Amino acid sequence: MKKKMIAGGVVHKIPDDLRKALTSTPAARAVWEDITPLARNEWICWVTSGKKAETRGIRIEKALSKLTGGMRRPCCWAGCTHR
Repeated sequence: MKKKMIAGGVVHKIPDDLRKALTSTPAARAVWEDITPLARNEWICWVTSGKKAETRGIRIEKALSKLTGGMRRPCCWAGCTHR
């Protein structure tokens, strides 16, 4: 199956589960495509920094909700240490 093109981050590549969630949520994807690569990097790092699959799933759902609401960066998080 061919992956849909979606903008990535600065350091982190977008993981398949987050890509799939964004491509199936047009409102969140619209914000995703409008934010900077550094902001996308922050979202990717926040989602993937969850150690458990359950935590990661919850973070993907929260990211979709917050992006749909217009939030451009994850809040209440120290930020990506990889940049």
